[in-house]
Amino acid sequence: MIITRTPFRITFGGGGTDLPSFYKKYGGFIFSAAIDKYMFINVNRPIVDDLVRVKYSISETTESIHEIKHELARECCKTMGIEKAIEIISMADIPAGTGLGSSSSYTVGLLNALHTMKRNYISLKELAEEACRIEIDIIGKPIGKQDQYIAAFGGLTVLEIDKNGEVEVRGAIMNPAVIEELENNILIFYEGSSRSTVEILEEQSKKVEKKEGDAINSMLLIKDIGYKILHAFEEGKLREFGELMHEHWLAKKKISEKITSPRIDSLYDIARENGAVGGKIMGAGGGGFFMFYCENNDKCKLRKVMEENGLRELKYHFDFDGSKVLANF
Repeated sequence: MIITRTPFRITFGGGGTDLPSFYKKYGGFIFSAAIDKYMFINVNRPIVDDLVRVKYSISETTESIHEIKHELARECCKTMGIEKAIEIISMADIPAGTGLGSSSSYTVGLLNALHTMKRNYISLKELAEEACRIEIDIIGKPIGKQDQYIAAFGGLTVLEIDKNGEVEVRGAIMNPAVIEELENNILIFYEGSSRSTVEILEEQSKKVEKKEGDAINSMLLIKDIGYKILHAFEEGKLREFGELMHEHWLAKKKISEKITSPRIDSLYDIARENGAVGGKIMGAGGGGFFMFYCENNDKCKLRKVMEENGLRELKYHFDFDGSKVLANF
């Protein structure tokens, strides 16, 4: 039995520039952080039969991996040359469709477990790229590369993506005291809904490919803001991050009408009126988790008003381990 633990992520800057439609023309830049909310994968080889069992929100039992409906589990096993006699169980701290990269955490965690089971050594970069290939090339999801890399590496991580899709990875150079202050001042709230990001990301990619003005200009601005956010972090200028995040949100909303909604806009305005310097909906948009930057006594006021509006706070710390094997029996 093998158990892996793989973190979810929050994005500070450059979100969306990791999509192939963008980085193939302009290059991508991502600054993200892994948090201590996890996808747990349990992989086991059955003793008494050769059946395939995959358990998630439902339970599947088949004679061959090719019959499994869970596409991530199916394609990960096929990639690893496993066609039968496997049991895969997944559990997560946070539900899917909430903008924290859960599907990529699943893929990275499962691949990590399967490689461990087969006693294969694989680097973190190879693990991330293998997950990208399965999700983007084989399954055809309209997603980018940041989720897989942050899930694999963890930490406060910077990704530079060239036009060929090659990713350069480095950690942000930050004072530990600044990291602690950042954890205290970034507040995350669950808006109360989950959603599929496929339509939003497909629309975004098509607009970029067609070079539609608002989409291209907004994405180029988001990339530029991402660099400024990284600089603000490394210089310890955290309030500047909050102000830049507000600029980011205004730019992001111009990409697609599906990114926001009257309720999301209303909650954002309420947050800004009650102490939030800036914020955004995480992931592609449409629902899920809000992230706000807020300082000093304003945090109490923001927490109170968000609770009054039905939002639940997510307590967290940053994760610096990335995807790791917890047990290997």
